[in-house]
Amino acid sequence: MDYASASLEKHYEWKGKIEVTTRAPLDSAEALSLAYTPGVAQPCLEIKNDINKSYELTRRWNTVAVITDGTAVLGLGDIGPEAGMPVMEGKCALFKGFGGVDAIPLCIRSKDVDTIVSTVSMLLGSFGGVNLEDISAPRCFEIENRLKEISDIPIFHDDQHGTAVVVAAAVINALKVTGKKLSELKAVFSGAGAAGTAIFRLLWKMGLKNAVLCDINGVICPGRPDLESDKYLAELADMTKPTVRGGLKEALVGADLFIGVSAPNLVTEEMVKSMAQDPIIFAMANPVPEIMPDAAKAAGAAVVGTGRSDYPNQINNVLCFPGIFRGALDVRASEINDEMKIAAANALAELVGDELDSEHILPKAFDPRVCGAVATAAAEAARKTGVARI
Repeated sequence: MDYASASLEKHYEWKGKIEVTTRAPLDSAEALSLAYTPGVAQPCLEIKNDINKSYELTRRWNTVAVITDGTAVLGLGDIGPEAGMPVMEGKCALFKGFGGVDAIPLCIRSKDVDTIVSTVSMLLGSFGGVNLEDISAPRCFEIENRLKEISDIPIFHDDQHGTAVVVAAAVINALKVTGKKLSELKAVFSGAGAAGTAIFRLLWKMGLKNAVLCDINGVICPGRPDLESDKYLAELADMTKPTVRGGLKEALVGADLFIGVSAPNLVTEEMVKSMAQDPIIFAMANPVPEIMPDAAKAAGAAVVGTGRSDYPNQINNVLCFPGIFRGALDVRASEINDEMKIAAANALAELVGDELDSEHILPKAFDPRVCGAVATAAAEAARKTGVARI
C-alpha cells in the first residue's frame, strides 16, 4: 500500500482524527439546568472552596494535554506547530484508543523556552497530566525540567521517556535470551538527543555501568571541545567517562549492546562482527534503521529490534505511554518518576512470558493486556514512592 497517498486521502475524509462529545444529556430544559446554568454554579463553588474537587467534578481527572512547538515532528524535523497537528491528533487518538485517556492537542506558535513554559504553566489547572511531544533537543530538556519544578501534575516527554521505557523492557528480555547481565555489559548508543539521552539515563538507573554515547561528532567524552557549550552532553561525558576515542566504529568494538536512535545505515556488518559474541542490536532510526535486521543477523547479532512494524521486535512507544498515563491518572500522581518507568518496563517484559525468544522480546501493540499491566505497575510504584494522591 502507498501509505502516504492513502493516509492523505483519509485525512481529507476524516477532517481530524478526534472530536469532543458530551457526557451529560442536553435533551430538555431540566437537563440543561443541571449541566449548565443555574445548577452548574454549585460545582463551581465546590471547586472554589477545594481545588482538588476539580478532579471529581470535571473531566480533568482523565484529560492530558499533548503539547508541541512543531520543531522535531516524527522524522520531519522543524515543520511548525500547524503542520505538526496531524501527528498530535494521532497521539491523542492513541491515548484514547489504547488507554481510555482523553487528550487535547495544543500546538504552540513559539520556539522560545520561556514562552512555552509560561504558556503551559498557565494551562495546568485544566489537565491531569501533560505529554510533551516532538520538541527538539536540547530545548526539550529545559522545558520539561522547568515545568516539573512548577507543576503539581505529571510532565512527561514521550519522545524521551516513553522510548526509554519500551527500550528498557526490550533490553530486559534480550538479556534473558542472551544470558547477559546489564551491570556487566558494554552498551553503545548512537544518538544523544531526547530519546538517546533518556534511554541511557534509565538504563544507567537500572544498573548499566559501562556505556559509550556517540553523536554526529563522535564519542561523547570529557575534553571534547564542543561540550564546553552543551551542559547536557558534558554531563553525559562525565557520567560515562569512556576511554575509547573516535566514532561509532571504534566504540562498537567489543560491545554487547547497540542502541541506535540516530540516522540510517550508520552500522555495517563488519562493525557488528567487531562486537562481543551474541550482540544485541536495537537499530531504531525510522523508517530506515542504522542497520537492517537481516544484515545485523547475518553478521552475528543474537537479538535485533527496530522501530518498524514489518520486522520482529518492533520497539513502539504505544506499548507504554497510554498505560503509564492511565496509571498516573488513576492515582492522581503528582509526577511520573523513574520508579514508575522501571515498573512499567518490567511489567511489559513480563507479559511476554513463555513466548520469549530472539524474535519475540516485547508484547504486540494490540495485546489487550498491555495497558492494564503497565497502568497497574505504574500506579503501584506511584504509591510506593509517595507521589500518588488517592
